[in-house]
Amino acid sequence: MRRVIPVLATAGLAVLLTAAALPAQAVPEHRGDSTSYGTKAPYEPRQNPRTYQQAPAGFVPVFTENVSRHGSRAATDSEDGDLILALVEKARAANGLTAKGRAFGPKVRALQAAMSGVGYGDLSGRGKQELADTATRLARRLPGLFATIAKKGERIDVVSSGQGRAVDSANIYAGTLAEKDPALKPLIGPTRTDVDLLYFHKAAGGKAYRDYLADDQRLADTLKSITDQPRTHGAARSVLRKLFRTSFVDTLSADDQVAAAQAVYNLYAIAPAMREESPGGRGWGLERFLSKRDADWFGYLSDAEDFYEKGPGFQDSDITYRMADVLLDDFFRQVEAKRAGTSDLGAELRFTHAEEIIPLAALMGLPGSTQGVTTAAPYTYATNPWRGASVAPLGANIQWDVYRKGTTYLVRMLYNEKETAFRQSCRPVSKGSTFYDLDELERCFGRRL
Repeated sequence: MRRVIPVLATAGLAVLLTAAALPAQAVPEHRGDSTSYGTKAPYEPRQNPRTYQQAPAGFVPVFTENVSRHGSRAATDSEDGDLILALVEKARAANGLTAKGRAFGPKVRALQAAMSGVGYGDLSGRGKQELADTATRLARRLPGLFATIAKKGERIDVVSSGQGRAVDSANIYAGTLAEKDPALKPLIGPTRTDVDLLYFHKAAGGKAYRDYLADDQRLADTLKSITDQPRTHGAARSVLRKLFRTSFVDTLSADDQVAAAQAVYNLYAIAPAMREESPGGRGWGLERFLSKRDADWFGYLSDAEDFYEKGPGFQDSDITYRMADVLLDDFFRQVEAKRAGTSDLGAELRFTHAEEIIPLAALMGLPGSTQGVTTAAPYTYATNPWRGASVAPLGANIQWDVYRKGTTYLVRMLYNEKETAFRQSCRPVSKGSTFYDLDELERCFGRRL
């Protein structure tokens, strides 16, 4: 979510936006799940492995590949905490703190100290465990495949975006596989970097996309109209009045109120990712300091930005996700090489970021990522299923398991470890099956003329 940097001690920033409010149904529903954390939601597998379908008779696993977002991490910098602590000290001097405000400052200092100890932007203890657990479940899901990999001496290729948290995620994941089966250790290559494949939003292939973010007026106007609603300003005051006396809140400009409330929300959203570093590992309890209704609203604003900037976006444009074709192409290329007998890989393991997972989900038409919007009917929770916490939580992953019988190859997809159908135009091997003939997927995705 874009930050609005407050002036605090000045008359405030210029008015953010001037646009009509969205319809009332834009207010997200009040739910007790992780939706309000947006793409900062920690990872949880979406299906019990015991309920996975069995491959059709005679088919054996011969290859697996994935792309995974890095695990839970600390905030990328201290900006939100610094902003709030400065505001707390200013309010303290003016006798403007509530009882919750007096308790919030020490919580923020402790959370910041923990994030600094982990390293801003680096994996937290929870993030490391998420990756290790996902690798463990992979090994349990395909024991026959990994036994074959070890027996045949097939390679396991590990590749990342080159960013620290993605490299660390890759190393933890691969290291866990080696720990579970030491025979795999010599077969796992060192983690290599491929920026074009796994950091494409910043690579040469993402130039048009970056121009869209910087210059597209429709995008800018839409995000402004969503953010600068009475509901946002009301939620901001609601958040701040839990921490500061009304007389103090009134000294802040409307824009500064929104910026400060966003900072509170951002700390709330990152706190679960830092649970292991909390006192006794019990969590930070930041949900005490803002209502679920207000957290949901700021979570919606964060989701809206990700939806328009990385996800399905506008119906008449694919600028936000067409660059993910390089990654989808690599998924197909690896399976096709296996079928052709030109690959000695048993597994291809990729580690990246939300900026890659979200557009890939839209390009593939994965659940929740199929519905773009128009300017007249913008993104709201009431009218669109896209949720950052479901599409790309921390540790999100897409996995393809490949099975062979004779010359026939089948592919089964897991999305956040839930068996997931390919796009509607793709036909599974039988009604209700999660297995697809590779030839059919090539037809469905236009890889065969």
